[in-house]
This record gives sequence, C-alpha cells and structure tokens, in this order.
Amino acid sequence: MDAENPTVDSDLIDDLPNEHLLEIRDIECRYEDRPAVSNLSMNVKEGELVCLLGSSGCGKTTVLRAIAGFEPILTGEIVLSGYPISKPGYTLSPDKRNLGMVFQDYALFPHMNVADNICFGMRKLSKVAKKHMMTRLLEAVGLADMGDRYPHELSGGQQQRVALARALAPQPDLILMDEPFSNLDVDLRERLSGDVRRVLKGQGITGILVTHDQDEAFALGDYIGVMNEGCILQWDTPYNLYHEPINRFVADFIGQGVFLKGTLISPGAVDTEAGIIRGECRHRLSGGTEVDLLLRPDDIIHDDDSDLKCTVLNKAFKGAEILYTLRLPTGSIVLSMFPSHHNHALGEKVGIHICTDHLVAFPRSE
Repeated sequence: MDAENPTVDSDLIDDLPNEHLLEIRDIECRYEDRPAVSNLSMNVKEGELVCLLGSSGCGKTTVLRAIAGFEPILTGEIVLSGYPISKPGYTLSPDKRNLGMVFQDYALFPHMNVADNICFGMRKLSKVAKKHMMTRLLEAVGLADMGDRYPHELSGGQQQRVALARALAPQPDLILMDEPFSNLDVDLRERLSGDVRRVLKGQGITGILVTHDQDEAFALGDYIGVMNEGCILQWDTPYNLYHEPINRFVADFIGQGVFLKGTLISPGAVDTEAGIIRGECRHRLSGGTEVDLLLRPDDIIHDDDSDLKCTVLNKAFKGAEILYTLRLPTGSIVLSMFPSHHNHALGEKVGIHICTDHLVAFPRSE
C-alpha cells in the first residue's frame, strides 16, 4: 500500500509492486471555488482494508464519492482494475463500477425482509444461486437465522450487518464504507469494526472505510491515511501512525499525549525537565535543536521506587487501567496509564519513570 502527497516523507512509504486494484493519481475536487481535495494520490492492493481518517470537512467523504462516481474530478485520474473510471471531463457511472456501498444510515428497504434485502442486488443470478449466496452471507455476518425478519425487528448493529451482506452480494471489486458505525454506541462500534474486518478478510474483499473515529480505523485498517484540508498527511500502518507520526498534526490527532519541551543532545536523546529521555528517533534533527517531545500515556510508567515524583491532578477509570493526569515537579503535565489496582487519590504523590522506545520530537518552531 502506498500514497503519494507533497507533504509525505517518501522514506516512510514502503516500496511495493505496481499492480493495484485501485489507483488514485493526483486528483482534485472542488465545491464551487473551495478545494475539497488537492493533489491526492493513493493506491490500494487487492484484499487490503484501508481507512481515510480525519475530522469533519477534511475531504475524506469527497474522496469516497469520487471513487464511487458521485463526484467529478478536475485533475488527475482514478483507475480501477487497470481501467480509468474518472478523469477530467469523464466519469464512469456508479452502476458500472462494480462497487459495493455501506452507508451510515444502513439504507435498508423497510418493506423487505432481511433475505430479500440481501438478494436485491443479485438480479442476474438464478433463484437457487441467490438463495445459496444469501445463506452464505448471512452466516458470514452472524445472522444465519434472521432471513425472515424485517429491518425494524433488528438492532442497529444487526441492520448494519445486513447492509454489509447486501453490499457484498453482487461480489463487487471494492467495498466503500462511509462512517458505517457512527450511529452505534461505542462498545458496539468497536465490536462491529472487528467483525466487519473478519468478514471482508474472509471473503477476500478490498475495502475502504471513511471515519473520524481512530479506534474504528485501527480495528479495521491494514493502512490508514490521516487527512487534513483535502490532503493525506501520512499513510501508514496503525502502529507507525501511533509511534512514528510524521508531523505535529498527526501526533496530536492520533492517540493521547502531551508535549514536553527539551533539547536534542544526540539523535537518540533529548534533555528535558524530567531528565534525559532516550529512544530511537527517525526525525532528522541536528544536535542542539530545541524540540517538543511527544509523550504518550504508555511512555509514563508507574514506579514507586523512582526519584521522579508527580502529583495526581485527575484520574479516569478505564476498567483494567486508570488514566492519570500528573503534574511534574516543574509544573508540566503528563498522562499515564496505571494498572487499576494502583488507585491513587487526587493530590497524592506517585513515582514514575519515562520509557520511550520511539522518540517523537518536533522543532519548537513548528
């Protein structure tokens, strides 16, 4: 998987074969005089599940609409299975692209039962073939005994599973999912994201998810593109996005964390108010550079024997862990996850040490 954009460090993109199911080459989309997507490129290999992640208005849904054929492009080209489907002045109609769509509002037919909803897109198959496909898909999405039910008899999560099965029924080349879990509660979203990944991987289907929720993106995506102002800032694995963000925006957007002021004294060491912090650093900065060092909650380790003591300012119970907001002796704030049996009171002093495998530091001038 790769993506090209002028703001992306090419060293962070793996060299991969040129054969891709979907190729998006330097496209631009505009709404009236306002650019919605600019110079955006990305490639998706067959069988990959990828996500476009960003806040509202960043352009991610516009990219999905352009792939689907609902939005024309002003520059560049979109190629599917080796054939151009969009370019300036030409847009292949959506019904000829062999794409499946899963929407936020499910879009099920209320007057049809589950089985008929799934069979709706299989018009060219015989009755026997339709029934076989419908039965197989119901089993795949965990609704094997619900073919006779109607949408109003199902929960939101079950309706979304039916919508996924209906999108898969015509055996599309590519599934496009537009915020499909946003109407569901948090626990169900997380569970359903994993289930959808399992189903799509099991069927060998290529998928693109658009979402503002990084937990959804992490649960489903092999690769994630973080978007802002119509551009992909970084295209990478979930692990690399979290541990090796390419710029301050991605570092702020992904996960939780705070920045600590420091001075780079070597490629793998930063002198901070909490002492010298060491780790692997991929950013090309020279010694003596004033930096802001990103510290994640998992970088701050509870340690009763440590000389570095912090004051508990706030705490949020997370079940197996407690997220603590801690004040360093110098007054700066850090976050840390403690095992939940370490239940400290507000105002209490606790010992910590900082353990960073990856140093994520940006010049103070940024």
